[in-house]
Parts: sequence; C-alpha cells; structure tokens
Amino acid sequence: MIASSSRVWAEAKFQDPMYFMKRQLVFALIGCFVMYGASRLNLERIRPHVKKIFLFCTAALILVLIPGLGVSRNGSRSWFGVGSFLIQPSEFFKIAVILYVSDYLSKRYRVKKFKNDLLFPAFLTMLGFGLILLQPDFGSGIVMVCSIVVIVLAADAPIKYFTRVGMMGAAGLGGLILSAPYRLARITSFIDPWSDPLGAGFQIIQSLFAIAPGGILGVGFDQSMQKHFYLPEPQTDFIFAIFAEEFGFIGCVLLIGLFLLVIYEGVKIAISCHDSFLCYTAIGLISLFAIQVMINLGVVVGLFPVTGITLPFISYGGSSLLVMMGSMGLLMSIANSSE
Repeated sequence: MIASSSRVWAEAKFQDPMYFMKRQLVFALIGCFVMYGASRLNLERIRPHVKKIFLFCTAALILVLIPGLGVSRNGSRSWFGVGSFLIQPSEFFKIAVILYVSDYLSKRYRVKKFKNDLLFPAFLTMLGFGLILLQPDFGSGIVMVCSIVVIVLAADAPIKYFTRVGMMGAAGLGGLILSAPYRLARITSFIDPWSDPLGAGFQIIQSLFAIAPGGILGVGFDQSMQKHFYLPEPQTDFIFAIFAEEFGFIGCVLLIGLFLLVIYEGVKIAISCHDSFLCYTAIGLISLFAIQVMINLGVVVGLFPVTGITLPFISYGGSSLLVMMGSMGLLMSIANSSE
C-alpha cells in the first residue's frame, strides 16, 4: 500500500516512485529482527530495569525538543535524524510508560486510594503527555494516555476516579484546543469540513472523495485517483482512504477483520496471564494497538478530528512500525511465558 499510495508523490518530490517503499522496507526488515528479539525476551528479567528504560525514553523526549538535536518536519520537532532516516522517540516512550506503570500497579493488589495508588502513574503519564505536546504531537499523546487509562481500569480502579479525572481532563483538553489555532481549526473542520474546503477541511474532504468511488470491490490496485496530488501525503495518516478507494468495501472489511483478530488474540494473551505485571503489560500493548487503529480509521472516515496518528502496520513511518512489531514480539513473549 505504501508503494501504491506514495508512487506519484515520491516521483514528483524525489524522482523515485519507490522512495518511500524502499525506506519502509528497510524498517520492516529491521522490525522482523526486533519482533523476534522481543519474543525471546524474559520480561521478568527486564522488570527490574523498567525505571531506567522509562528515564532514558523521557530524556529522549526532552532532547528532541532542543534545536539542532531534534529534526523539525511540518511544524513538529518530533524526530532524531539518523542519516536519511528519522526516529521518533515518542513512539518508544509509549512502550516505556506502559512497562513502568504496569510494574507500579502490579505491586498493589488492588487500587484503593487515588493518592496512594494512582497519583504517581498519573504524574508520569501527564509528564510524558506534556513533553509530547511540546513537539507538538497531540495524537501520540492521546493514544498514550488512553492506553494507560485502560491499564488502570484493568487494575480494578473505582469508576469515581475516572469521573473526576475525566472532568479535569476534558477541561484541560478544551484549554489545549483553544490555546492553539490549528487545533481549533481541526475541530471546526471536523464539525463542518466545507466551512473551509481549501484549508482545515481539505484533507478530510479529499479522504471522503477517495473512499466514495471504492464501492464494493474498489477501483483496483494502483488505480487510485486521489493519490495524484489531491490527498496530501497519502502514504501516512490517510493511507486507509487510498486502500478503501483501491480495494473497496470488501477489502476494508477484510483489513478491519485482521485488526480485530490481532486485538482478540492480544486480549486472550492478557487474560491467560497469571502474573499481574505481565497481564497489565499485555493489556497496555494491545490497547496501544487497538486505540491507534480506532482513532486512525475514525479520522479517515470523518468520525474524529484530524490527529496525525498512523495506521499500524500500514502507514509509512519507521518508528511506528518498529514499535508496533516490537509490541507484537513482547506479546509473543508474554504468551510463551503463560503456557
């Protein structure tokens, strides 16, 4: 899909229609080794070092904000440059915070008091969210926070805590939206994309124009019209729109079915765990995957405002692919240890 969706854009920008595909292929090959290595890890041996992993990833989030160290693209300083490749530390921070919070909560049989049991994980999560927001990368921050919330729910935290935190979070979220004109524009374009069809609403309108012609069976592989400079950078967050155009309703059902199968297997692994640390980690990892899929698909079809979240295993993005393959490897490791 990356080869198909990016071909026209890559030819015009880099004079190489396979520019993006070649780079993603490199990360995919590295990702296979990462996934295999992660599947062979014993998380119980890594558990004593989760604090160090968390601190290292937090330091990376701070360093990426420094001009000269962090690479800025499309207004976001979110990457470290390694040759012609870019690494996004926020993707790795998601795994680090899941491991740390899982370890912290597993030492408590049941969440009883917010101050004693949840204040510290909430602080760690908000610290990471704040650093990611400074890049700014609002979408990644939301995915990370939602994953931690699912872990806390699994730790049997009282619902009243989520009511209070949810109200404060909603107020803070409203403030963040109002504080940045581009975020407010995304909300207004989500409500009515046609109010600014050549500005904030352009991408979602072009996405829907891509999905509509797909019909039942699609127009065929590599036959998309929207990738011809109508939908901006179609190989990234809106790649599902090109997929829907080329493979139609049937193709979308099959792809979503595969996503649901991965989620189902991840939940089965979490349920089968006898160790609370492994259980919470599995829940966090599969939640990270599921939430990212849900938000990306919701954005592409106009159910959510544009957030800049990639579609796991499909969208172009080396860091996202490595982290997702590593996450699947860790789930394999947890499954093996539960047998």
